Amino acid sequence: MKLVKKNIRSTAQAVLLAESEAIRQAVESIDEEFERIVETILQSSGRVVVTGIGKSAIIGQKIVATLNSTGTPALFMHAADAIHGDLGMIQSDDVVICISKSGNTPEIKVLVPLLKRTGVRLIGFVSQTNSYLAAHADFVLPAPCEREADPLDLAPTTSTTVTLAIGDALAVSLLEARGFTRQDFARYHPGGSLGKKLYLKVCDLYPHHQVPQVPLAATVHEVILEMTSKRLGATAVVDEAGLLAGIVTDGDLRRMLSRHGTLHLEGLHARDIMTPSPVSVAPDDYASEALQIMQSRSITQLVVVENGRVLGFVHLHDLLKEGLV
Repeated sequence: MKLVKKNIRSTAQAVLLAESEAIRQAVESIDEEFERIVETILQSSGRVVVTGIGKSAIIGQKIVATLNSTGTPALFMHAADAIHGDLGMIQSDDVVICISKSGNTPEIKVLVPLLKRTGVRLIGFVSQTNSYLAAHADFVLPAPCEREADPLDLAPTTSTTVTLAIGDALAVSLLEARGFTRQDFARYHPGGSLGKKLYLKVCDLYPHHQVPQVPLAATVHEVILEMTSKRLGATAVVDEAGLLAGIVTDGDLRRMLSRHGTLHLEGLHARDIMTPSPVSVAPDDYASEALQIMQSRSITQLVVVENGRVLGFVHLHDLLKEGLV
């Protein structure tokens, strides 16, 4: 193959601009029909079955994955396999989304009448709204695409990007209409760092540590011994009622030494060197929220407090071990 040297950067930029402009224009296709499609899916007692062939099939699989993870039960059926047995997965109360740029491919023309016989509601997800699929569908979901991003106007690029974006718009519209919550999302995404960000709480972390704490009147020597024995680089300071009054960290000790030196520590107590009213978290706070606090304040540990009483500490190392950082 003969290599034709072009401006690679300008070509890549042109593709992105073409696809972003197509998505912008697709905004105008979101109308009352789109609303009816969302309402039909919400009212259905069945699943959303997405089908297509070629690149449309690949995009359809991604749309199915997004629907499932956001609370809309969905499955994928390849259009070619459907006429060789997979049509048996269709139930009469399902909603079928058939993706096809032209809406006129032979496989689609064979499949559409078979789908109609099952009694399902059929959504034609097409670029050409004057196509066979659009004419025989109950609803038409347009994916407008004037031309593909490649210079030959052949490779599915802009059309698949627009289809995927509209699929995301459909999934998110259904998500909001269902009142899908963070807790719902966590139930479907329990694995990996994403899952942990959604369900891992401070109470899952702090019980693994000892609880360093000293009274306000503790000497500097006692403070250092408590910090050293509990190995967290900090200790809570509590008042006479046992409530959190402050925190002493390694940094507080260094600042104390820079001010007083080692020869004038006898008269100093925890109350003199602590940071009062330290930032704290509650046991039911999410670990990801604790991480955000640490990052925003450039600190490595937080006191866990409930009703003013110290329950423990959560350390940056805990979050590192869990893969949140």
